[in-house]
Amino acid sequence: MGLNSPTIMLTLISTCLVVVHARGSYPPITYDARSLIINGSRELLFSGSIHYPRTQPEMWSDLIHKAKLGGINVIQTYIFWNIHEPIQNLFHFEGNADIVKFFKTINEHGLWASLRVGPYVAAEWNQGGFPYWLREVPDIMFRSYNDPFMFHMKRFCEMTINIMRKENLFLPQGGPIILLQIENEYGSIQATYREDGVKYVKWAAQMAVSLYNEVPWVMCKQPNAPPEVIQTCNGRHCADTFVGPNGPNKPMMWTENWTAQYRAFGDPPSQRSAEDIAYSVINFFARGGSFVSYYMYYGGTNYGRISSSFVTTRYYDEAPLDEFGFFREPKFGHLRDVHRALKLSKKALLWGERKIQTLNHHVKTIVYEKPGDVSMCAAFIINNKTKIPTTVNFRGVDVYLPAKSISVLPDCKTVVFNTETVTAQHSARNFVTVNTDKNLNWEFYQEPIPTFETLPIKNVIPIELYFLTKDVSDYAWYSTSVSFDRRDLPMRPDVLPIMLVENNGHAMVAFVNGELVGFAHGKLDEKKFTLEKPINLRPGINHISLLCMTLGIQNSGAHMENRWTGPDALFIKGLNTGTLDLTRNNWGHQVGVSGEKLQLFKEEGTKKVKWTPDRGLGTPATWYKAYFDTPPGNDPLAITMDSMKKGHCWINGKSIGRYWASFLSPLGKPSQSEYHIPRAFLNQKKNLVVVFEEVGGIPHDITILTVNRDTICSLLSEITPPSVRSWERKDNQLRPVVEDMKVGARLICPDGKVMEKVEFASFGDPIGACGMFSQGKCHATNSHKVVEERCLGKITCTIPLVRDVFVDKDKDTCLETFKALAVQVKCGFGVARK
Repeated sequence: MGLNSPTIMLTLISTCLVVVHARGSYPPITYDARSLIINGSRELLFSGSIHYPRTQPEMWSDLIHKAKLGGINVIQTYIFWNIHEPIQNLFHFEGNADIVKFFKTINEHGLWASLRVGPYVAAEWNQGGFPYWLREVPDIMFRSYNDPFMFHMKRFCEMTINIMRKENLFLPQGGPIILLQIENEYGSIQATYREDGVKYVKWAAQMAVSLYNEVPWVMCKQPNAPPEVIQTCNGRHCADTFVGPNGPNKPMMWTENWTAQYRAFGDPPSQRSAEDIAYSVINFFARGGSFVSYYMYYGGTNYGRISSSFVTTRYYDEAPLDEFGFFREPKFGHLRDVHRALKLSKKALLWGERKIQTLNHHVKTIVYEKPGDVSMCAAFIINNKTKIPTTVNFRGVDVYLPAKSISVLPDCKTVVFNTETVTAQHSARNFVTVNTDKNLNWEFYQEPIPTFETLPIKNVIPIELYFLTKDVSDYAWYSTSVSFDRRDLPMRPDVLPIMLVENNGHAMVAFVNGELVGFAHGKLDEKKFTLEKPINLRPGINHISLLCMTLGIQNSGAHMENRWTGPDALFIKGLNTGTLDLTRNNWGHQVGVSGEKLQLFKEEGTKKVKWTPDRGLGTPATWYKAYFDTPPGNDPLAITMDSMKKGHCWINGKSIGRYWASFLSPLGKPSQSEYHIPRAFLNQKKNLVVVFEEVGGIPHDITILTVNRDTICSLLSEITPPSVRSWERKDNQLRPVVEDMKVGARLICPDGKVMEKVEFASFGDPIGACGMFSQGKCHATNSHKVVEERCLGKITCTIPLVRDVFVDKDKDTCLETFKALAVQVKCGFGVARK
């Protein structure tokens, strides 16, 4: 650990400021119109975003190693101000906030790093990375030419740069950092601040470069970026949308290529195909790009309360590495092949002259070559037609192009890769229930429902929720009391008064006289909501209590310092005296719930209250606890929460995040069902699981799961070209690395496991996807036997796509059909055979 204390006082800053940068033996990083220049050489850079606080230190090395296997040579991350300085002048750099250790781990794996200093990060992160205390600085205006904001922004940026410099983490010092970013997507709000926006952008760029100038600084999505920095693109198809860098001698760089989309509670699954990402990357590099960063390469988990409003606990699970750190195939493998194809074309891309030729209305070629040097030629043939494949003749070679695809020819003669043709294996994720019937015995403790008299903070009207909680809790109690005479209340028993609460967000459970009235909530794009429910009132004093909740602070937009939330007004309708407005009735408030203060989520905290065996009543505002033993093996763990409604979950005192099972997507399912339990959180035996259920779920169906991707598949056709992994560049020549260039399905089990069972095999015209294959009209009956003979008991196997292997020619009932081979096998720790 480069920083030795979890709370480092302001003196650290002054210490860092006087550190003198000792130059190492590496030159500063420069750039030209082609690329960044590292150690004197132009480079093609493939970056993957991994956010250190969205995972655990025990996972960092494995994730970085896997990224390297995928052809990634740069790891990108933001630095997150609000986890490092949650309280002004008190600093935290321990555990998964140990950014120094993260960068040193990157360096140990021989990769470079890109640090996005921000300090505004967006990133679906609570308040975009700004600590809550910043919004209460007098006269502050975020992200504008505002003296209080610029003072604190510079102070944090200066501290960040000096920590990196003190720890020798910049490449000229022998560290991994080759690129820095200041601000983040400011162009989308700059016009709001008018001239102050223009001045702020210039100030931010000049301030950043003044702090450190031996690696380049970038600004993303920033039209007319100042000359001190490089303007970069974010999006899905930057080859088509990016206007280019802000100067003729600056490289084309893509700082966020979205591998899917983050999800909010209530959203359906987010998808982006491997083929579409591959097309976008190849197209960008063909048009002169030299840097792409996948956002995210590994998304991870929003532990605790780090996510912005309504964002799910699972983050970018559809990335090349899923939430549990598994290869998401074929996305991982197909992008690995993208990187290999581009690296085979590296010399021509970085030093050749570019020529573009239109072959027809939908097909064009982009060629990089150097006249007189036959070893320097790479071609990209682009079919923009979205539904129709085509064949074109390029320099005497017929090239088949699937619809909406690009073929790569690193020597202008040989097709080694096509963006639409996937040769990588596929996989399906499995959740396996662990037998926990004997040790998941739930007990509960119900949160006391407070009244006006028992709450410590009084105010005439409800206090704004963010200001009240200071972001130390998701929860706050609000309560008011009102007295009624019998004559005020409806006389008929079938007519009840109506309570209407107008709320600015995000969610709320309402009680009258300790009885549940109802639950209501907003959503990502409409945070305001109204609760309108019939209530039982009695003559005399009536207590109205509201448990109000946030789901993080909004992470984007202008004037973020002025966002507000929480209850706004309360009315009782249907009284004999008419509608009663209780908004200014005097309110009591409490930050957090009592179980948080007692730390009921920790073992020592559980001893502070009396727990009762759960009876399945499903009461709101209720704490539950149980114990489970750690399952054997190394497979990741998860917990399924579909029987609950909304709340928070802890394992051995450590938060695994918010859950919300009752907010269904348009598909009728929760946006997230399984929640990651890092093995680093576990004891060998007797693990404490604590759940705070806000609304009223029943815990009996909560299940502990192990997670694997032991189901692996392949789907290839006879017209699939050999994998790009069949080629290498040696002595400036493109050469095959295998003798037999025939197409074959290659399968590899994860984690040293072997293939225990062939679950599906069909040579013919199979349909479906991994986990859901079925036979078509054409099927070779011995397909299953052929695959078993070649694969069972092996870690890896290859099945040739040769008709004679599967069917005799005179017995082929669909001779004229192009054949495909679909295979699905199950891996496990069976007996290996040679």
